[in-house]
Amino acid sequence: MKKLLLLSALLVLSMPAMADKLERYREESRAVVGPFMQQLMAENKKAVSEGGHESAIQVCKDIAPAMAGEISRKQGIKLTRVSNKVRNPLLGTPDGWEQKALKKLETQLAKGAKPETLEFAEIVKEPNGKYLRYMKGIVLQPACVACHGSESDISPAVKTRLSEEYPHDLATGYKPGDLRGGVSIKRRL
Repeated sequence: MKKLLLLSALLVLSMPAMADKLERYREESRAVVGPFMQQLMAENKKAVSEGGHESAIQVCKDIAPAMAGEISRKQGIKLTRVSNKVRNPLLGTPDGWEQKALKKLETQLAKGAKPETLEFAEIVKEPNGKYLRYMKGIVLQPACVACHGSESDISPAVKTRLSEEYPHDLATGYKPGDLRGGVSIKRRL
């Protein structure tokens, strides 16, 4: 009984420290994801202004994964964009934790959370170690329907380009305000 009480007391005392650590990790993740998303949006806007919506497809296909890879190498993390309706199954299919996080973000959004506040983080133990897992929600913006909207939102030229670049595309049928997916970080602790 004494051991159980001691263990319970230690657990209660360590909880604030764990919460502080998780908040610090969350802040560090925001500092990585925020600039990544801003740069990606800037690249998309530039592509659209220079060559129309078909040009933005190349940003998501080539530039975004290259940016994520560079950040991952520099930061010593795994940064990726995932969705339950993937455009590129090789790069965008969520793992089990990411599926859970996407559900939590959907729930937050359904309860009225503002898009900029959609995030989920936790420290998880996996067979090969302990990790910080973090996800920031990606909410579809009005301009994004040109490539991710309903059948009537997407021009014939964009449809053609999407079918050429992404033969297994599932990333359509969204409307502004829908959760498109998330930017995920996995960091070994």
